[in-house]
Amino acid sequence: MAVISSTCSGVLEDECCFPETCTAPRTMCSFSNMRAMSPCLAVMVACAHLVLASSALAQGRVQIVTTTTDLRSLVEAVGGDRVEAISLVPAAMDAEEYQPKPQDLLRLKNARLLVRVGLDYDLWLDRLLTQTDNPDVRRGSAGYIDASLGIPVLEVRGMSVGPNDGHAHGNGNPHYWLDPRNAEIITSAILETLARRDPTNVATYEANRLAFLARLETKLPEWETNLAPLKATPLVAHHNSWPYFARRFRLDFAGFLETKPGVPPCPSHLAALLRTMRARAVRIVIREPYQPERDVAFVAGKAGASVVTLAASVGALPQTDDFISLFERDVEALRAAASAQ
Repeated sequence: MAVISSTCSGVLEDECCFPETCTAPRTMCSFSNMRAMSPCLAVMVACAHLVLASSALAQGRVQIVTTTTDLRSLVEAVGGDRVEAISLVPAAMDAEEYQPKPQDLLRLKNARLLVRVGLDYDLWLDRLLTQTDNPDVRRGSAGYIDASLGIPVLEVRGMSVGPNDGHAHGNGNPHYWLDPRNAEIITSAILETLARRDPTNVATYEANRLAFLARLETKLPEWETNLAPLKATPLVAHHNSWPYFARRFRLDFAGFLETKPGVPPCPSHLAALLRTMRARAVRIVIREPYQPERDVAFVAGKAGASVVTLAASVGALPQTDDFISLFERDVEALRAAASAQ
């Protein structure tokens, strides 16, 4: 059970505005019951004026909210020191399972831009948008960016998703940032919107973007070379996060532990996956840091494979502090695993 802070009743302790002076009763809170906590919200609004009206505002930086750390990193690549970006979802958390918190509304309150993944990846954001009083970030506004627009989407199935069907991948696989070349499309949308909101600094934003893309372009051949030995190596992953990464680097995923995205494996599925792994000589199983280790360790042990932990988001593992270092670390981890086979 989470510990609730002392003054901003309803805010997690590590996110309270003034944790050292809080005196409110300790109580549990969630986004669904926040309407019943008007005293709490009143305190939080007061806190927000002190926290969010910070040096970023004083210096005239554009305040931007993103749903994920990956989008935050790309915003910072374009905006540089002219923007102040914050991600709603922490780095080591599954963004598809995120539950909004009351302070997320406060973050949206002062934002001039909002950048989301889209493709139903961050569906929870829609609940926040129905309650925000900030017209700049509502769907269809000048400051609203769905970063998936313009992306060549993979695995479009057009199926509906029920309450027990796991993650909503029916409109296409949403993990498109894991093809590094898609950064060109995403940063283009960010640049276009920033240019409208802050035209004075458009030349700076354009230069920042071009410099970032130039760095990325120099890295791509290196990553392709390092992953070339894995082109004929079948892989298995816990969750289907990797189709864009696989397409870019010509990798072959033979299967996934989940029966479908977001649905834990059952014994019959694991047995079938093991047969596939043995038939195809799968020697590498991929998991992400927040995913359970037990089933991954079980199939890897039975098939004689090694487990490789990759970061699917910026900040999810050490040495993945920005978009480029995310790929640097993942590519090196896979290269090392392939060399050890």
